[in-house]
Amino acid sequence: MSEYLLQMNGIVKTFGGVKALNGIDIRVRPGECVGLCGENGAGKSTLMKILSAVYPHGTWDGEIFWDGQPLRARSISDSEAAGIVIIHQELTLVPDLSVAENIFMGHELTLPGGRMNYPAMIQRAEALMRELKVPDMNVSLPVSQYGGGYQQLVEIAKALNKKARLLILDEPSSALTRSEIEVLLDIIRDLKAKGVACVYISHKLDEVAAVCDTISVIRDGKHIATTAMADMDIPQIITQMVGREMSNLYPTEPHAIGEVIFEARHITCYDVDAPKRKRVDDISFVLKRGEILGIAGLVGAGRTELVTALFGAYPGRHEGEVWLDGQRIDTGTPLKSIQAGLGLVPEDRKRQGIIPDLGVGQNITLAVLDSYSKLTRIDAEAELGSIGREISRLHLKTASPFLPITSLSGGNQQKAVLAKMLLTKPRVLILDEPTRGVDVGAKYEIYKLMGALAAEGVSIIMVSSELAEVLGVSDRVLVIGEGQLRGDFINHGLTQEQVLAAALNQSDSHNNNDRKTA
Repeated sequence: MSEYLLQMNGIVKTFGGVKALNGIDIRVRPGECVGLCGENGAGKSTLMKILSAVYPHGTWDGEIFWDGQPLRARSISDSEAAGIVIIHQELTLVPDLSVAENIFMGHELTLPGGRMNYPAMIQRAEALMRELKVPDMNVSLPVSQYGGGYQQLVEIAKALNKKARLLILDEPSSALTRSEIEVLLDIIRDLKAKGVACVYISHKLDEVAAVCDTISVIRDGKHIATTAMADMDIPQIITQMVGREMSNLYPTEPHAIGEVIFEARHITCYDVDAPKRKRVDDISFVLKRGEILGIAGLVGAGRTELVTALFGAYPGRHEGEVWLDGQRIDTGTPLKSIQAGLGLVPEDRKRQGIIPDLGVGQNITLAVLDSYSKLTRIDAEAELGSIGREISRLHLKTASPFLPITSLSGGNQQKAVLAKMLLTKPRVLILDEPTRGVDVGAKYEIYKLMGALAAEGVSIIMVSSELAEVLGVSDRVLVIGEGQLRGDFINHGLTQEQVLAAALNQSDSHNNNDRKTA
């Protein structure tokens, strides 16, 4: 009998003559967690779609052995019946159904006559949540009543209910807080102890190092190396992923900071669901020419609400003034903001950044389509020229600009959204979580681009939940807590502890007056 629960040998997958995977080998033992690492577009998600039979047997070359026997799954139901369950980056829960109903979706327990056996499903759902160390969850409530961390646990409960022997987690922590991530990693450790195998896909390499026993790296559709985590460190993983050493994760591009060109005055945002509650409470700040301004704060502090209000995209009631070059500008809608010289790369690219039904190129030129119009026609040659230049400038991996944008990896979709905003030639570029779900190589490229834009005189506002990123690329840092401005620091020797102290409104955050700006 094989020591491996899973063996994938020589996997090849081709799309339109282009090899997305070219001879990939992966092996997983029972109770082992394998970290699958690679840059955006390396082929990680494609490989897992083959394993979970999203791409059924016969649509790819190679062989898969499961418990020593050939696996020829022709549907997701076949792979789940074998015990292989995938949890996608975008959760597949139905918000209005209860926790229990979501856990049993497609596998409902019924009474004679076909009626739902709700008591049995509730009892089993409660047992599963106890197993996941969430004994106080009311499984009868709609899943929409719970936050992202709890919803991720519901997805894991769904997988366990399907008697998963191999759990595939694709970017499971992208929307979780630090404390929720720790809970998730503890649960994976418990599952490993019970013999459940895991494949963990994440760009957060500290998580990979914390929970994985083995690291398999793929690059450009090829298997690079499989190494025990005990023999690796994070810089070595990065080197294998990108094919070169990266001694500095946060490149610094020299850029001169000029005079104040942008002002936000008395920005206040009211909660969409509770209109009397302020999500942003009377925040004012300035931004200088060529300056990179980082905005830090805990989840729920009001950072996204602030920047979407500046851009005219906040869905609720909001107040305040936006000034550019000493003149008050109209930012009542995103179109007016773009025309005034602002650009926004939104936090949620899937819902707010791309049009899924359009191609890569059409998404890139969407905000400036009128500049290619001649009477009632589009100058396709000029448009295609701009698309090609932006694809090259951002090193965007796509076989063709005519491919659906949803065929790209998450990181390359993010680059397309960034290219769309850059074509508007913004004076002030707002980046909300610009590197979420993006690999270290692409992050490096985005940081380099930010530095180059700042050197050209573009002013940048960047919201990020990663404090190391904020401190690594910003000239100045605003700290927001509970909707209020808690600190405005020059980034000279600024530490994560000082930023957190300010976010939590602790008194020692006020002992750094030498770092505060006027």
